[in-house]
Order: sequence, then C-alpha cells, then structure tokens
Amino acid sequence: MEQATHQMQSQTSVPPELWVCRLGTVPYHEGVEIQEHVAAQRRAEQIPDTLLLLEHPPVYTRGRRSKDEELTLGKDFYRRQGIEIVATDRGGRVTYHGPGQLVGYPIMGIEDVLAHLRRIEAAIVAALSQEGIAARSRCEEGPDWTGVWAGQRKIASLGIHVSRGVSTHGFAINVLNDLTPFTWIVPCGLSGVSMTSVAGEIGEAADFERLTERVVASFAEAHGLVAQEVTPAALDIDRSLAAAA
Repeated sequence: MEQATHQMQSQTSVPPELWVCRLGTVPYHEGVEIQEHVAAQRRAEQIPDTLLLLEHPPVYTRGRRSKDEELTLGKDFYRRQGIEIVATDRGGRVTYHGPGQLVGYPIMGIEDVLAHLRRIEAAIVAALSQEGIAARSRCEEGPDWTGVWAGQRKIASLGIHVSRGVSTHGFAINVLNDLTPFTWIVPCGLSGVSMTSVAGEIGEAADFERLTERVVASFAEAHGLVAQEVTPAALDIDRSLAAAA
C-alpha cells in the first residue's frame, strides 16, 4: 500500500520549476555574456526556464529599432555624465538602466513572442498592484507602447530577443532609481513620455526587496511555474561580483 501511494505521488503532475538567480550589480556587457551562457544551457535542456535578477550601472541600451535622434544630447554629454551607450539585439528602442532599477532577464523556451511579452506585463502589473499601484499594459496602442504604465506614466520597460526558441533580455522596473537620465533621451522612442517609479508612486513606502519578491512570485504564477532560488554556481556562472549579490 505504501509503495502504491508513493508511485501515485510520483506520478502526480507538478508545475515545472523556474530557477531564479540573483546576481547583484552587473556591468551591462557582463550581463549580456551571462545571458548567452545561460541561454546555451537552456537550449541544450541542461537547465529549466530561468529568471536572472540584477541591477546595472548607468547605461543607455539601444534596441534594434532605435534611432540616433533618440539620444538627443550627444555622446559627449552622456560620457560626461558617466553613462555608457550600448547597442543590443533586443527589440524596442532606447532606454536607461541604473542602480535602484530591478532588471529581469527571463531565459526561457518560448513559442509565441507576443504571448511571452503579455505574460511578462501581466506579472509586473500583478506585482505592482500589491504595492498599491494601479498599473496596466498599453500593448493595443502599438509596439512602442509595450511595457507597463501607471496612468500615463511608464514604470517598466520590456524588450526581448529570441534565438532558436529561447528568449533573452526582458524587463526593467523603475523602483528607487534616479529618473533624470530618462529626460536626456527619447525613452522608448516616445516623445514627451513621462517616466515614473515605485518610489515616485508610493514614496517612502517603496521597498526594493519586497517588490523583487512579489515580481518573482507573480512571474512564476503567470507562467505556471514554481520558483526555485539558485546560486550563480548552479548556472556555472563564475564571477567576482557574485559575492555582492
């Protein structure tokens, strides 16, 4: 009887895992290398779907559809501000990453790009709602409006790349970061757009770690997965900054 019960339990369908790995602050170029490394493992089915969570030092990233005129003040100005400019293979236009912003890179096997984007948006909306922020998607207004909005203000940006069925890049949620660098560009190619953050919406109640936990839970739920925290070593990531994660 005991053996039969064990067999029934082992045959019970359980949601597959979502590995969640926190990397701390990572230079953008290193973040790209890590994504490529993890994506190779995912394509080889050596690991399950994985969500990398991190922050970047100040950097403007240019998506595949970005235009030079979106960097309105010129490279010399941005260099003086200590902000790097990097071209990427993700979709979308130009955006900013900096300390205090929660960046998530889902390295996942996907079949439908638009469905993947909508699930990410839904997960972020759900997490923000727990912070008391009435957020929403505006995807029906066109590709440049992809992301998450609080009223007319943009609070999270999305941009992904898919190669051989596996996604890289992902989302960036403004939590406690300085929003000034967004005013020096045309963010997401939307002239006149106003950016906001969790701190901007709820003030001193904003908590980076609390939001991170809520994003992990809502992201796993939106994808029908069970979140499992793993170390960088589990992904064969050997980096000197891992100790600060």
